[in-house]
Amino acid sequence: MSEISRRAMILGAAAGVAATVPLPIQGNVAHATASGASLDATRLIDPQLIGPLEAMMELGGELPNADNLSLLRGRAATWEKRLPAPAPQPKQISIPARGGRPAVTAMLIDPAPNQTGKPALLHMHGGGFVLGSAAMNTAVLQECAQSCGCVIVSVNYRLAPETPFPGSLEDNYAALQWLHANAMRLGVDPLRIGVGGESAGGGCAAVLALFARDRAEIPIRFQLLIYPMLDDRTGSTNFSPAHLGRWVWTEEANRFGWTSYLGVPAGSHRVPDRAVPARSDQLADLPPTFIGVGALDLFALEDIEYAKRLVLAGVPCELHVVPRAYHGFDVLAPEAPISSAFRQTWHKALRRALLES
Repeated sequence: MSEISRRAMILGAAAGVAATVPLPIQGNVAHATASGASLDATRLIDPQLIGPLEAMMELGGELPNADNLSLLRGRAATWEKRLPAPAPQPKQISIPARGGRPAVTAMLIDPAPNQTGKPALLHMHGGGFVLGSAAMNTAVLQECAQSCGCVIVSVNYRLAPETPFPGSLEDNYAALQWLHANAMRLGVDPLRIGVGGESAGGGCAAVLALFARDRAEIPIRFQLLIYPMLDDRTGSTNFSPAHLGRWVWTEEANRFGWTSYLGVPAGSHRVPDRAVPARSDQLADLPPTFIGVGALDLFALEDIEYAKRLVLAGVPCELHVVPRAYHGFDVLAPEAPISSAFRQTWHKALRRALLES
């Protein structure tokens, strides 16, 4: 394993994105499924993704819960400081917030500061709503900025459970307002702004797109949803086959993340309005969308269903399901061909949406 891969692996484990697997792999064979049937891991997982998963498990990470959240956040912050920042150096910015709320910090990446008319992507990081920061994505976002020729603003939204919904939405919308208002100064075309993120960040992006559509103040050109976390009912009232969510992000972790974010138990009959994209009754008039997810991801079924509903609502949607891939596979194994191909796929979709249309 290269040093780059190892850094990504360790960071993922420290942040709780890649953490203890409930049914550990021993050699090439997983323990019994919930139904009692023996399952060969090599039959399920792409062979190039098994090594990084086993290495991650050896770190003895933990899935986030109420008892270890501070510990996991501390580990993540430590590893983020050790990650190299590729050129050009990202800039830390502070975005004023309204209504007496604290200022929102964000990371700005501009691959061509002297150019004008550039597209922009407002990015939201993953971490199950309870972990993570913009800094954990620096290398991935720099590669995206260079590949797609776009300015990227990655938001450090407030985390749950200390700040439940709508805190993250308030922060992300404040960042969207700032990006739109400062478009000319940044050399950005205000009509070519997209939103996106991975995992919980993808869920935040979907919430933001719905909110921006309803407010009708700022046009969003595109939403890029990378294995997005869209439905609090997954793992609480809706259950998946044992091989979905078996690795990296489990139903238990999902319940904790959503409960922390919502302020009520995941899967409750009533949840805060606009908090859960999958519960939205109206998906029409959303921006064109890309959804990418691994076929073994806990979010696979909810992401496929959301894509289906977008299509039925008349929203242009590209769905990419990666065979034999678990949650966050491209983070754990960034140099694997399957991960490289996945990044190229969503880079192409982003360029097409922001540059060619």
